Amino acid sequence: MTKPVNIFAAKTNLSKLVARAEKGEDIIIARAGKPVARLTQLEPVKKPIRFGLMKGQIWVADDFDAPLPDEVLAGFEDGPVFPPERPTTGEADPVKDPMRKA
Repeated sequence: MTKPVNIFAAKTNLSKLVARAEKGEDIIIARAGKPVARLTQLEPVKKPIRFGLMKGQIWVADDFDAPLPDEVLAGFEDGPVFPPERPTTGEADPVKDPMRKA
């Protein structure tokens, strides 16, 4: 533990003392040599988990984990790693998405 800091020094160097406290050091502040306060790091406030807040507002389809259709799966497995580049000319040529239905 470090030696106590008098109130005048604490007022003068408050920013430095707060930085030290943020790093985990406890700073004792004294008046006339007598410890009167402690500057210490705060623990973050952890909010309790409240289960059931969305009950009845969401649902999961019965087949959410069913295998993907072959055409969708092919887009992941056989598709390009990078999307095709867009043309740099003035003409607009939209990128065709094989998964998009016309």
